Amino acid sequence: MELIAFYGFASLAIVSALFILLSKNLIYSAFALFVTFLGVAALYVLAGADFLAVTQIMIYVGGILVLLIFGIMLTQQTNKRAESTSANQVLAGSSRRVPAFIIAMATFLFFSLVIVSANFRIAGNVNLGKSTIKTIGVELMTSHLLPFEIAGILLLVALIGAAYLALNRNPSHE
Repeated sequence: MELIAFYGFASLAIVSALFILLSKNLIYSAFALFVTFLGVAALYVLAGADFLAVTQIMIYVGGILVLLIFGIMLTQQTNKRAESTSANQVLAGSSRRVPAFIIAMATFLFFSLVIVSANFRIAGNVNLGKSTIKTIGVELMTSHLLPFEIAGILLLVALIGAAYLALNRNPSHE
C-alpha cells in the first residue's frame, strides 16, 4: 500500500511539474506548482520527514506560492488599447536546439544509468513511525539556541525593514 502511495504521489508531482513546463498560462502553471508542492510534501511524509512536509506546506505553499499568484494576478497587463490586436508574447529564438537536446538527453541517460545501477540500502537504524518534530524542537531549544535566536532577530529586522519601506512616504503630506 505504501508503494502504491509513493508511486501515486511521485507521478502526481512529475505530471504537474511537466504541466508547469508545457503550459502557456501563468495562472494554470501556478496552480500546477501548488499540486507539485503538495506532492513533494506527501513524499516527505512517506519518507518519515514530517517536519519537512509541514515546512514545505507552510513556506512554499503558504508563502511563496501565494506571493507568486498575487504577483501574477496584480501585474498581469490587460489589453487596454483597442488598436492592439496581437497578444503579448515574448519569443526567444535559439539556433542551438540540436546541441542542447543532445546534451540534455546525454545527461538524462547518464542519471538514469546511475539510478538503475545504484544499490540503495538503508544504513543505520530505521526510526519508522517516530516523529522528528519533538527531536528537532529539543535540539533547537538546547544545543542550537543561539543560531535559532539569531535567525529570529534577523527575520524581525527584515520584517521591520519591509514595513518601513512599505510606508507611503509622500512628501506633500508631511
